[in-house]
Amino acid sequence: MHRLTGIGVSPGIAAGHAVLLMESPLVIRFPIAPERVGEELARLDEARERSRRQLLEIKARVARSAGAELAYLFEAQLLMIEDPMLINRVRHLVEEQRVNAEWAVQHAFEELAGVFDGIEDAYLSERKGDVADVAGRLRMNLARARGRGVELFRDVGPGSVLVADDLPPSLAAQVDWSKIQGFAGDTGSRTHHTAILARSLRVPAVLGLGTASRDVPPGALVVIDGTTGELIVDPPPELVARAHARSARPAGRSRRAAAPEAAVTRDGVPIAIQANIELPGDVQAAREAGAAGIGLFRSEYLLATASPETIGEDQQYEAYRSLVEGMAPGAVTVRTFDVGEAQLQPWLRTSGRRASDRPAQVRPGGPLGLRAIRLSLERREMFKTQLRALLRAARHGRLRIIFPFVSGLEELHEAKAVVAEAAREIEERGGGRVALPPIGVMIEIPSAALTADLLAREADFFSIGTNDLIQYALAVDRTDAGVSKLYEPLHPAVLRMLRTLVRAAGRRRVPVSLCGEMGADPVILPLLVGLGLTDFSMSPSAIPAARDVIRATSASDARRLAGRVLRLGTTAEIEQCLKECGRQADGGRDTTKGTQGGARGDE
Repeated sequence: MHRLTGIGVSPGIAAGHAVLLMESPLVIRFPIAPERVGEELARLDEARERSRRQLLEIKARVARSAGAELAYLFEAQLLMIEDPMLINRVRHLVEEQRVNAEWAVQHAFEELAGVFDGIEDAYLSERKGDVADVAGRLRMNLARARGRGVELFRDVGPGSVLVADDLPPSLAAQVDWSKIQGFAGDTGSRTHHTAILARSLRVPAVLGLGTASRDVPPGALVVIDGTTGELIVDPPPELVARAHARSARPAGRSRRAAAPEAAVTRDGVPIAIQANIELPGDVQAAREAGAAGIGLFRSEYLLATASPETIGEDQQYEAYRSLVEGMAPGAVTVRTFDVGEAQLQPWLRTSGRRASDRPAQVRPGGPLGLRAIRLSLERREMFKTQLRALLRAARHGRLRIIFPFVSGLEELHEAKAVVAEAAREIEERGGGRVALPPIGVMIEIPSAALTADLLAREADFFSIGTNDLIQYALAVDRTDAGVSKLYEPLHPAVLRMLRTLVRAAGRRRVPVSLCGEMGADPVILPLLVGLGLTDFSMSPSAIPAARDVIRATSASDARRLAGRVLRLGTTAEIEQCLKECGRQADGGRDTTKGTQGGARGDE
């Protein structure tokens, strides 16, 4: 028996077999049954073959666009994909430890990386990057076969205990919590987003364990006590029996709605809850969760799952059309590519541009660089290709186009002009008259938030990307561990900005939704309703819990809560106010609900 002590953040006790989730890189690690080993090895072989074909395609493209002398750079990766030192080690881990292939690939890579770290020769030590690329490609192709979201947990058995190094909102919302009896994390506190979610779902949880993700073997039997803050590995049978007897949640209890249900507050205010998805295949998960529509389709993920040659206008059109038809009669909002320049280099090599036309050094296109609508407006032909595909798909149902990272009216005017140009090109080539779909703006930059009244004159709708908006408003990089604790969704400036946005949109009768992870927080959601928001978009697996919160909320009480909160001057005061309101709503019992300080997400 081994005992780890952390911070109890969600009361209750549970026992189950450990499933490990490593956030960086994203690898879920779980045991597989002996009879599934052959199937897992077959998945590995399929992923290796797909990776080999992709590398051959990349090598051929580079040879055509940049010359054969540069194509040799991919020879090392082609050799590595067949290297017994890597692949045989992965197979051995799957066979001997009976773990999933994704984790085996990552573990084998870490072993090889250690070897390269000890090499003094500069050229050989740099090959570590090639190994990392190959391992990442293998994991990507394994993930494609397994799927995303709830499908990520398809092979995880009910009654499991999830142990993670970190679980930011974007991942927490993808977990199939119906299979999870308890949660343990290396980091976090009572106000961590996952702590809030665990309390909402009544999942016993312990955070701040430090090294649990490294110390707990996958599949190990564990007991978690969210009251005392203990995680016990290999507990005695009598402790397991007591844990099962006192378990707060029946094994395998599902949070998923059997059929779509309306989200209506106690006093009759309808609230639309839509889904954020990344691939056309995620539509099924959205429908099963009861989503009213697709509030955000991250179209850039199409570039991550297909080679540039196979993602031209016709291929994009088919993807968007399948989305629209699959979600009918609900609307589908497609965000144009939100990527940086470096991520689009394979596309640019096949777009007909000469290498001499491009900057000598690719700019990173990071959070404050050339990305999203800025990059689209600079790469007009690529932008028009996507827009033509979207305009064609809009004929098959309710499709909306939204531009990411808009900073002001000039960019919106320019982007709408390109839309009109793309429509004319379709008509000129005999495609018939094009009716323009609704055009919206992502509000995720303070300059856009402060000029929302001006943007509302030109945009058909707004969608608030709170994750980016918060980090830029507070000057906090939410991925930097040194300052991520300063990322505060409940900062007074953030809440006042949201109120200003809602009012500006309301004066122009422009619909406004919120698609950041803030809307999936069960503690903050009533406050957002009180601020006037009635349309939210979130990961499909977060929808059932959000629906439960909405149906337990009074909109009139929420408005009074918002008025009270907006008069407070600090985040701590706002958190205390929400905590007190939570106690009152729960009949006076102290539920010790916290808030979302330190959360991280995608938008």
